[in-house]
Parts: sequence; C-alpha cells; structure tokens
Amino acid sequence: MKLNKLPKIKKGKKKRVGRGYGSGKGGHTTGRGQKGQKARSGGTAKKPRDYGKEKGFEPPTRKEPAILNVSSLNVFSDGADVNPDTLVEVGLLERIPKDGVKVLGKGVLEKSLSVEGMEVSKKAKEKIEAAGGAVKN
Repeated sequence: MKLNKLPKIKKGKKKRVGRGYGSGKGGHTTGRGQKGQKARSGGTAKKPRDYGKEKGFEPPTRKEPAILNVSSLNVFSDGADVNPDTLVEVGLLERIPKDGVKVLGKGVLEKSLSVEGMEVSKKAKEKIEAAGGAVKN
C-alpha cells in the first residue's frame, strides 16, 4: 500500500464550540476544561510577547544612531571634513538618520580626517587622532 494511493477520508462538519447543547460540543465547558486563563472568553492565553513590557523598563526616548566603522571613512580624501551630510553625498548613508550617526573603532583609518557632528567612541577617537585627524563636536 502506498501513501499517495490511500482514499480520501471524508470528515464531518466542524463542530461549533460553545453554541449550546444542540451544536454537538456545547454546554458547560465546551471542551476547554475547567478553570483557568485558557477557559475564559478571549481564546488563548497571553503570548510571551504580550508580557515584554511588564518585565523591564525601556526608556521612551531611546536613541538608535546609524553605526559606521572607522575603516569605512577611508573613502574620503586626505584632510576632508566628515559630517552626516558628506556621508550621504559619498553614499555611506541613504539619508541623515533622526538619531544621528555613531562612529565605532573597528578597522584601520589611513587618512587624516576632521570628524564633526557625530558621536564617536573612545577607540574611534584614538584612531582618528593617531592618523592625524581631529574630532569636533
């Protein structure tokens, strides 16, 4: 006997749960067991994502700046001024993000650049200044 040769089994109509005794699955608990959250109206229990806001505090003004690494700034010429506008012109960003830009220290910087109008991590600041550049805020 092959599984694809089995005849289709006809199923009866779906029982309408909780619509009275005449519906076939009505009356007292209608298949939901006795008490508890899943037995109440409203269907299933709360999903884990519904509990997220209760467990911890998330500040309403959380910032999420666009992240760039120091190595991506090598596209600029030596001595260039780097700010969010120039990053958009070069194509490193599609648009100026509302939460700003943060430069992180991953990679090697080979040009001396003047970085302004952006957040800069400690390591990135060290690398920019080691290459002969400056960080202005």
